[in-house]
Amino acid sequence: MTRGIDSGEAWRIAIAALLILSIAFGAPFIVITALKTVAADLGGERSVPSAASALSWLGTGIGGLLMGLAAERAGVRLTVAFGALMVGAGLALSSLGAAWQLYAGHGLLVGLLGLGAINAPLYVYVSRWFEAKRGTAVALIASGQYAAGAFWPPLFERAIAAWGWQQTMLWFGLLVAGVITPLALLILKPPPIVAPPADIVRAAGAPPPRLLGLPPNVLFALLAIASFLCCIPMAMPSAHLIAFCGDLGIAPARGAAMLSLLLVCAFISRQFWGWMSDRIGGLLTLLTCSAAQALAVTGFLVTQDEAGLFAVAAAFGLGFSGLIPAYLLTARNLFPASEAAWRMPALLLTGTTGMAAGGWIAGVIYDKVGSYGPAFATGLAANLLNLLILCGLVIVWRRSLASEGRRLTAGS
Repeated sequence: MTRGIDSGEAWRIAIAALLILSIAFGAPFIVITALKTVAADLGGERSVPSAASALSWLGTGIGGLLMGLAAERAGVRLTVAFGALMVGAGLALSSLGAAWQLYAGHGLLVGLLGLGAINAPLYVYVSRWFEAKRGTAVALIASGQYAAGAFWPPLFERAIAAWGWQQTMLWFGLLVAGVITPLALLILKPPPIVAPPADIVRAAGAPPPRLLGLPPNVLFALLAIASFLCCIPMAMPSAHLIAFCGDLGIAPARGAAMLSLLLVCAFISRQFWGWMSDRIGGLLTLLTCSAAQALAVTGFLVTQDEAGLFAVAAAFGLGFSGLIPAYLLTARNLFPASEAAWRMPALLLTGTTGMAAGGWIAGVIYDKVGSYGPAFATGLAANLLNLLILCGLVIVWRRSLASEGRRLTAGS
């Protein structure tokens, strides 16, 4: 196997990154799996464990922006190894059982310093190993979160039933630190250095080019807002599906199986969406996946029997899974490679902030009204706003292509 862009070694690096993310992202799923149990131990309000889960997502996003820049200096090996140790420490702190320890452990250690040092730096790092297959590679490593969600919750459900959520957190924290730290130090090598083509190097002091007919920062702001909005409904089933099933009289084990099905479907379809985005581009992939997510969220509003919910969960996983990689691919392809270290983490930040908001909002709405129906309706409204922005960007993109075609025709 050769070393370099799109090489065999590049794929080995991507698979190692997938393994790391599949282990690390198991950490937030403990409190999700044990949501009703944790709530009962801490006073009965589901907003408490929901907030801990939300803080882990918010911390992951903010930490990714900070740690993405740190990884540019210290290297991805040390950054990811540090993150693994922080995830372990955060779960150990959370396992002590008080609400503030749950918040600090998940928000500061698991999220900000832990997953923040693993998630975004690995996206930037792996994207530098690929060119022609970048969408496929980014989709592959982005599947780590769903692989974690498919694999770990059934195991957590049994461990929690046998030993309790606190012991489960403690032992899983030791696993994360003990496995990821040596894996990162041994496998993650510096990426190939590729000089940008001379025709896209902008002279110092020149104004930034317009992208899709829009100023770069305006385009990026629209992508960031869209990312935030689409992740609000994305988080609600992932964070509350097991509790939602419990409210309907469905056993926790069946709820965990339903969540696993959702995430298995997301893992499989994410590979398809990555392949598709390399062919039709990130924007059209975003529009298609957002529409599919809106339909699936509607399904959660109208379906309450077990068989129907299994079908809706599978459809939800198949539809939404292409969104995050498509945002990252769009930004990576539209903006200079030198800006990837902050633009990709910034999009992940808006996405994880949306995930945090979605999971927390659903818990708050449930505590107020005793039902998840209004929460899913709120998520659907955010999804529809996301669709409006993406439709606008696709229209602008089409007009930009048409304008460029007319310019080339006139020039010839």
